[in-house]
Amino acid sequence: MINEREEFLAYTEQPIYSAQNKRDTAYMGRFTFDMLLDFEGLSRVLTIVARGYMWQGEEPDIERAARALRAWGSVPDSKKASPKEDWQYQTQFSDLHGEFPELVDEQGAGWFCRHVHGICDFVKTNPDVTSKPAQEHCKRLSRGFDNAWRNKVLQFQTPIFSPTTRGAWVLRFDDILADAKEQGRLRDRDILLSSAVKQIISAETPEDVPTEVVELLVRYYYANNQDDNEWVVLPVTNFDAYFGNTNFSRKWWNRVPDSIIVKQKQCYGVCRYSLQETIKAAIEK
Repeated sequence: MINEREEFLAYTEQPIYSAQNKRDTAYMGRFTFDMLLDFEGLSRVLTIVARGYMWQGEEPDIERAARALRAWGSVPDSKKASPKEDWQYQTQFSDLHGEFPELVDEQGAGWFCRHVHGICDFVKTNPDVTSKPAQEHCKRLSRGFDNAWRNKVLQFQTPIFSPTTRGAWVLRFDDILADAKEQGRLRDRDILLSSAVKQIISAETPEDVPTEVVELLVRYYYANNQDDNEWVVLPVTNFDAYFGNTNFSRKWWNRVPDSIIVKQKQCYGVCRYSLQETIKAAIEK
């Protein structure tokens, strides 16, 4: 979550589908079933992808990043689909295969679409190392993912100043590109915590919360904190994916002690948090 270049590769390189047992979700990559079924946490994913392709030269290449987003999200047209009129948005971008062969294949299946089908294929053919809930989730995905994602890709292309309610309160590629330009190049701003700070965290953290989780939250805060704002936006859904399950959002996050972190209410998979002054003072010594 701190090494953004590593995160970018997790969203663009060929996934490896494997699992040692039913609790091992390595085959999911940096995704959870909540992200695949409800499309939560995609704002960060898309922004990381856009930044990786936008900032490869001296100046931001916004058009290239826009093409990369379309390629990544591409989904083949439905076999029953009528030919699109000129004014209608596309959802299949096989024409971008030459420029982004890693993001979309010649049939128009984008990276995300292929990954979801790869997960479902792995779960279906490996019931001995995948859980019952995973198998049920994949049945749902197999029945309706392509159509749901196709509608989402249409939404992504809604103009910012769309006069219709269809464009209200939706995530758009334009929003992603604006965030990617503002955030700049992918970063790795990790900081090392002193043994004194680690001791404070260990002493304050409940036994049922891994101390490395709290340490990561402290490091993530300093990697993303802006000088003019004491709060940092926490992508809770993406932290779940980083840890490979939903333990972070459902078990650990609410148990992180207030003596270390000041939390605000979670909404749509994100929230804001800050560090207590005692922790800041210990780190800055």
